[in-house]
Amino acid sequence: MPRSTQQLHPFREPVATRPAATVLLLRDAIAAGGAGGIEVLMTRRSDKASFAPGAYVFPGGGIDALDAAPDTHAAADRRPTQSDLHLTQAIAAIRESFEELGVLLARHANGPRRGQMADAQDIAAIDRHQPFVAQCTARGLRLAADGVFLLAHWITDRDLPRRFDVPFLVARMPEGQEPVADEAEQFEPVWVRPADTLVRHEAGQFFMIFPTIRTLQRLAAFGSTQAVFDALKSEAPLWTSCPRAGTLAGKEARYMESDMPYGELALVCPDGQIVHPLDWQTERPVPLLRNVMRLTAPNPGVMTGPGTNSYLVGDPATGFIAIDPGPADSEHLDKLWRAAGGDIRMIVCTHSHPDHSPGAAPLQALCVQAGKPPPPILGLPSAPTARAASQFTPDRVLQNNELLRLYGSAGEAKITHTLQAIHTPGHAANHLCLLLVEDGLLFSGDHILNGSTTVVDPPDGNMADYLDSLDRLDAVCAEHGVEFILPAHGYVLGGPVNGARGAIAKLKAHRLAREAKVLAAMQALPQGSMEDWVRHAYDDVPPRMWPVAQRSLLAHVERIRALQPGNN
Repeated sequence: MPRSTQQLHPFREPVATRPAATVLLLRDAIAAGGAGGIEVLMTRRSDKASFAPGAYVFPGGGIDALDAAPDTHAAADRRPTQSDLHLTQAIAAIRESFEELGVLLARHANGPRRGQMADAQDIAAIDRHQPFVAQCTARGLRLAADGVFLLAHWITDRDLPRRFDVPFLVARMPEGQEPVADEAEQFEPVWVRPADTLVRHEAGQFFMIFPTIRTLQRLAAFGSTQAVFDALKSEAPLWTSCPRAGTLAGKEARYMESDMPYGELALVCPDGQIVHPLDWQTERPVPLLRNVMRLTAPNPGVMTGPGTNSYLVGDPATGFIAIDPGPADSEHLDKLWRAAGGDIRMIVCTHSHPDHSPGAAPLQALCVQAGKPPPPILGLPSAPTARAASQFTPDRVLQNNELLRLYGSAGEAKITHTLQAIHTPGHAANHLCLLLVEDGLLFSGDHILNGSTTVVDPPDGNMADYLDSLDRLDAVCAEHGVEFILPAHGYVLGGPVNGARGAIAKLKAHRLAREAKVLAAMQALPQGSMEDWVRHAYDDVPPRMWPVAQRSLLAHVERIRALQPGNN
């Protein structure tokens, strides 16, 4: 957890959330030209609504105390696996769908119509403005909460003035019923196909808020209502999200936990303030904390993403450590030097690849020309297996777990910034990562990236070493409570919910799943070539990337063969 003294912005406590429930009423779309899929019922909120005015939404609202009352629970049918909380949420959703749209998710409990869903006559007999459950009970109806399933869990963004804790539930639309909006809170009920609605929204014809959009995006992947309910049998939400927002191209942009910018927003604006720009640019450094700046080199590409991230750790009172000065680009190095006020105490290269280490010597020379002592260039020397363009010899070799410290003071306060070097061979034989001890930040070089997986290119790259190094980093993150990873390419990863360890676990699982595909390709085509195997093992990767993927495939093949009996 970063020190509060290093945060860029004063903390502002987000508004407390209120419990609510939303229900997606689904039906199978009528096939037209062979197209099936699902439809979901949506309605337009009042233009005067206090939350999301004028937006198309799913019906729902706040959870009332009566929704959780024992008598109310007793009036509802429930699944054996349905918790009391989920039952309360389902009841609230049933009540709201009736009050707002006149859709009644209830069935007859007795008599000749026992088990049948409510019909138009039942709906007409119940007043939307009077106690709901009591009227249903008086008419011999039981709430069909057993047919309401939890799809997702949304928590309103931290920056908004009104916040809700909302399960997004799903239920089948009862046959024979027609939605009728209350014309007070909701208007214009309409059945929509998720994919079609997203297109209309992009065209500016169907206004929706972020959680609605993202829910429809995921719902569009299901081919039928039954497929949706089959995915929800575990009673766990398919996703949980409390989005965060930054600015992109001068406009507000929101992101879920699975989106690449999310971790960076969590680091820079933990309370959710919308003050952090996400635009990639090379003109000026981007402050991430008071003691961490990132300057991205102007070398974007297929292998480098938006460019190589150079980092400055420290402050004017302590001087700075430069991490990965990048290519020998004079303008980039001058900006890096100026961002540090010319006070660079050490230069560390995570490894020797040509987009990371060539700038070290010119940056050192800049400091000398300005009359400063030459900051030592630190790292690990390139191995004999390194390619010609990746030769590197540091001024001093960093030992595993060696500590690099900056000291200073501001008034009476003493300031320390400590980087711990961690040897992590795999991507390159001389790769290392750095832990900012006081703030629990991991600078991962190319070992862990945001938006892609790093290439492991034998002979300098080794997949067994790479996976072992992931385990080593996981142990370091567990020991130091690391939440955020700062990669050499892409935005910051992690956050208080997912954490650095979650990112590492996901990456390792991806690598092992890929290795399983490589093994399957080798077994299916025992006489196949590397080109044959890459087509099978990387069939989810664009063919234009197969030449690059083939390098990591070779690393997997070497590890697989090394693990086979008799090959050790």
